Amino acid sequence: MAEELGITSGKENFTEWYSEVVSKAGIIDQRYPVKGFPVYMPWGMFMVRRVAGMLEKGLEGTGHQPVNFPVVIPAASLSREKEHVKGFEKEVFWITHAGDNELEEKLFLRPTSETAFYPMFSLWVRSHNDMPLKLYQSVQVYRYETKMTKPLMRGREFFWIEAHTAQSTMERAESQIQEDMDIMKGVLSDLAVPFMLFERPSWDRFPGAEVTYAYDTLLPDGRSLQIATTHNLGQKFAKAFGIKFLNEKQEEEYAYQTCFGPGISRMVSALICIHGDDKGLILPPSVAPVQIVIVPIPLKGKEEEVEEKCMDISRKLGKYRVKYDGRNCRPGFKFNEWEMKGVPLRIEIGPRDAEKKEVTIVRRDSGEKYVVPDDDMQAKIRELTDDIFSRMKFGAERKFLAFVSEAGSMKEMEAKLDDGGFVRVPFCSTGREGEECAAKIEGLHAKVRGTLFGRKESLKGTECVACGGPAKHEVYVAKAY
Repeated sequence: MAEELGITSGKENFTEWYSEVVSKAGIIDQRYPVKGFPVYMPWGMFMVRRVAGMLEKGLEGTGHQPVNFPVVIPAASLSREKEHVKGFEKEVFWITHAGDNELEEKLFLRPTSETAFYPMFSLWVRSHNDMPLKLYQSVQVYRYETKMTKPLMRGREFFWIEAHTAQSTMERAESQIQEDMDIMKGVLSDLAVPFMLFERPSWDRFPGAEVTYAYDTLLPDGRSLQIATTHNLGQKFAKAFGIKFLNEKQEEEYAYQTCFGPGISRMVSALICIHGDDKGLILPPSVAPVQIVIVPIPLKGKEEEVEEKCMDISRKLGKYRVKYDGRNCRPGFKFNEWEMKGVPLRIEIGPRDAEKKEVTIVRRDSGEKYVVPDDDMQAKIRELTDDIFSRMKFGAERKFLAFVSEAGSMKEMEAKLDDGGFVRVPFCSTGREGEECAAKIEGLHAKVRGTLFGRKESLKGTECVACGGPAKHEVYVAKAY
């Protein structure tokens, strides 16, 4: 079937399948003449906005307020926090001229916005009554990605949301992190995207953070994809940017901060990869730009009555995102195109359907067909949309869990990594002293993703897979994008 549609089979070559689907389904167009800067097409842009809207609803429901900061940041701000500048100075796009005039101070395009938000936080936070300060923005960010770019997963311009908070105590900062986790868990559940929440090792934290938590999913080729992060910044940035306040005792102290960064582009990529098949996309009904497509099956001399019924059905389904495809081309061509785009349900209407007052409903996920009387159509569509999502979620979780294994030695771990997925192994330390062992694992083209958040470790009598010393942690290792 994949060959008939002109798509590479995902099982045979996942990379080619993915590139073809994002193009042919109308997600992005990579032909823009600057590498790493794709054009988001209407189908892809709808999905971006839909995912962003789900996150925005969660943020605003927990007290965050939307803002929009300038895309340019002065060079001096980047150097205020030492770890942060080391983490990003090689990735920024610099602006040095305006017309023919050299700027007195270089500017850079935001790779992330701590250095944009926090100088303003220092002006806005004066008292404990000013906190918690909880702001977010939905924007594009820019990083000079030097590795091979990959549509939506790794580019030089991408969509994300970043939420920044200032808190009066460490306890409140930690509560904020739990709130971020709850928001992300809810949205990913609604997208049927399984994930693991890891505490990153010290050498792989966000530059300047005290602790980094990352949300990793698995793609069909067994590689992990980070789709969001939450960071406890402690007081590091507050001290660097002078974010001080008077506490209830009228004593001056530095604020405690957190930031949360869901990668919208990567979340859309995960949706495409995890649920798609060799016909193209399979989209959850909540995210699909078109939830139901109506395709007429005309017969010479019966065109008018078929079209009339199609339009009537379209009006009755007004609460859904419905598309009537009345183009003058073969029904088979239309079926393939809408299957490629992942439309959850297709309604086929021919002369016999018009005469019998019924419709034929086809599921995108399984291809099952149902002949339904007009009077029962609404109830059947509700049933099918719910069942489509449930099956998608169950299937994704089942495949995800099948990709999780464990190993007790480097040799065993290497073999498991070749099969793909997360491999749980005993490890000496997630502090800086474990970085040398992590480098040995990177020699296998894999990375230590971290310890699983909330998991109790049981390591008595075990040895680190890399150095043979006493293991203090169970870490998960994977090949990653």
